[in-house]
Amino acid sequence: MGEYINRFADKILQNRLRNAGAVLIQGAKGCGKTETAVQAARSTARLDVDDEIRILMEVDPKSVLAGPVPRLIDEWQEYPQIWNYVRRQVDDRKKKGQFILTGSANPEERARLHSGSGRFSVMRMRPMSLYEKGWSTGEVSLLGLVKGRIPRSEPVDFSLETLAEKLTLGGWPSLLGAGGRKALRFMQDYILLLAEVDMSRVADKKRDPQKVLRLLQSLARNIATEASITSLAKDTAGSGNKMNDETITVYLDALERLMALEQLPAWTTHIRSADTLRKAPKRHFVDPSLAIGALGLSIGKLLADMHYLGFLFESLVIRDLRIYAEVHDGRVFHYRDSRNMEIDAIIEYPDNTWAAFEVKMGFSAQDEAAANLLQFAAKINQEKAGPPAALTIITANGLACRRKDGINVVPLSALTA
Repeated sequence: MGEYINRFADKILQNRLRNAGAVLIQGAKGCGKTETAVQAARSTARLDVDDEIRILMEVDPKSVLAGPVPRLIDEWQEYPQIWNYVRRQVDDRKKKGQFILTGSANPEERARLHSGSGRFSVMRMRPMSLYEKGWSTGEVSLLGLVKGRIPRSEPVDFSLETLAEKLTLGGWPSLLGAGGRKALRFMQDYILLLAEVDMSRVADKKRDPQKVLRLLQSLARNIATEASITSLAKDTAGSGNKMNDETITVYLDALERLMALEQLPAWTTHIRSADTLRKAPKRHFVDPSLAIGALGLSIGKLLADMHYLGFLFESLVIRDLRIYAEVHDGRVFHYRDSRNMEIDAIIEYPDNTWAAFEVKMGFSAQDEAAANLLQFAAKINQEKAGPPAALTIITANGLACRRKDGINVVPLSALTA
């Protein structure tokens, strides 16, 4: 295995260990949770592969927790009862930074016999951002934008083919240095395992792999949209069959528990107009490469559909904004009202500071995006919500600057936390 590449999660994990007895790292399979946890741990118990530990879990579960701390309990969901043993040890030891738990699926809530409140700190890990993979110069800080700094960078110019390749490779650590063909094979295998193995593993009964696959493909076609449960059900049922909304909701819940799918919730705030806010979430794969794998799209096919490439780019931006915002406890939302005014991303921080972002792959759409941001800012009741800390257009190419109208323009490949 190659040299470990530093992640934003490293700092977040250290902060959490200083403030909680145990830290639970959640994230999709293959995003790098275990390697990040290993950097901070002094001992490790791998519940999914160590036969000796499997025996101990049957005869003396508490002994699995013995070892230098922080002790990593990897893939803890294989034995959900370990949660309560960790909770009890944290109570008994009365010290911070005792355990790190990692898992690529959340067991059902009934498996957690007692709450971890006050004992566990929960952090989310996602695949690597462009900056972590070395594909962003990091000349512009998201926090700097929110603090009002004028963004500046050298010009960024890469081809659409390069963008398509980066989308296909995604942020998966195991694909560092790989090419597009290997990446597509990896993603197709990932999707098949989700459909044929993982969904049934976290569900209360075996799921039809073909229906799961059709749902994944429907989600891929509708990436970065507010596709209704009913339309997803129709796609998933297939020709001549029916599938009810409740069943689709169960399927979606399982995909979210596997952390392959992540909702982008709607932002609710005070607006001056009589328009009502639409509350439907958008759905994104944890990495847009999963959508490419679900549909089996080559780089050539991506370049033949610029409209869809734009949706994938938006999803890529959302992934990175989530990673960068989380470093400073920010959360990402989207906005749409009853008149279909839409803002691609709103980032809100614990002190109620907020910023709005539009995503435009092409340079020619910047004026339209800037006008939309200004109109949106005027619609918000700033006496109650406060003024936006920044209004920014995220692009694929160009250079970082502040326009005369006050709107920031920042290429994604110049952005960092």
